[in-house]
Amino acid sequence: MSGSIEEIPLPDLLQLLSTSRKSGVVVLRTDSGVGKVYLRKGQIYFAGIDDSFNMGPRKAIFRMLTWTQGFFELEPPDERAVLEELQDSTEGLLMEGMRQLDEHKALSDRLPPLTASLTIPRPLEPKLRDLGPEELDVFQTALTADTVRALFDENALTDLVIAEKLKTLLDKGYLIAGG
Repeated sequence: MSGSIEEIPLPDLLQLLSTSRKSGVVVLRTDSGVGKVYLRKGQIYFAGIDDSFNMGPRKAIFRMLTWTQGFFELEPPDERAVLEELQDSTEGLLMEGMRQLDEHKALSDRLPPLTASLTIPRPLEPKLRDLGPEELDVFQTALTADTVRALFDENALTDLVIAEKLKTLLDKGYLIAGG
């Protein structure tokens, strides 16, 4: 089974495979990368993009739900061991992914472009002790990420959480976005 994501969007494809209790690996090929969604009797149990270890399966599936162009192919099951097996229902993952996608779209207009660089102002006026754990995590990733896109790719939090925390860090003066 294969086709175009434009003709059969990923959420619809995954619902169909879930309802028909199919097992296999949905391989997505796009300009954004190569994604894989692993299914066992219709349940998503793992997902990954470009075989990256920086991105957990939940973040990978949520990211792939944003892909609107490319091609998919259903390959035979691959029962290799995975580090982090998802326990959520396919329907639950899709619902949460679509919710996060909607919230991220609403927030993305207030964020710098993915190609923008991030710098830390010197001297840093606000106190690091005032940040929460997730804000500190995003701030720490920003220390080595050279662009906003790299920040999203290198941090394990979901794209929605990163977007929310990045907005806070920019608004409070912990980070500056440029060019």
